[in-house]
This record gives sequence, C-alpha cells and structure tokens, in this order.
Amino acid sequence: MKPRRCSRSACSAAAVATLTYAYAESTAVLGPLSPYVEPHSYDLCGTHADRLTVPLGWAVVRIEGESRHSPASDDLEALADAVREVARPTGRDDPPGPPTPGRRGHLRVLPRPS
Repeated sequence: MKPRRCSRSACSAAAVATLTYAYAESTAVLGPLSPYVEPHSYDLCGTHADRLTVPLGWAVVRIEGESRHSPASDDLEALADAVREVARPTGRDDPPGPPTPGRRGHLRVLPRPS
C-alpha cells in the first residue's frame, strides 16, 4: 500500500494526521491519520499538523493518536455490543432477540493502518 502524502501544496512528506472541519461549530478537528481517504478531509505531515492555525474565533480540537492511548479491544467490543443491542428492532413487549440475519449494523471494524 502506497503511503499517503501531506495535502499541503509543495509538501511531499508522509501524512501522519487527518484534519477535518466542522463549519457549523467553527472548529477544526485534527486527529490521527484516518484509515481511509475522506473527500472533505486533509492529510497532514507532522510539521504541518504541529503548525496548524485556524481563523480568528475558531477552535482546534486535537485528538490524541492511537499510539498514545489505545482502548482495549474488550472495551471496543463491549461498546459495539451495546450499540447493536439498542439498535435491535423488537416489539413493545418482546424480549430482545438475535439480530436479523443479513442486516448490517452501523459500526464497522477498520483494519489498523500499517
């Protein structure tokens, strides 16, 4: 797999972070490199991520990378199970049953970036 490059013009360094904007909240969100290229996000190298500036009145939210804090897979599985349980369609008085075969959930497991 070819490494992704920084989105800044004239920069050919490898990307290490992904920048997205929440325009309605006047917020820029900078987090670890996303596993997939998203159409409205920007991949940044370490230098450009560290030097990020935003317009006056905007906020920057920096999300720590996976290497600094990684939740245990048991925690992630418990969270996914809880979301599936809430989303499971049931009748008013029916006890929760098994998920409908072939129905896709709202969560997906993404492979770790290499």
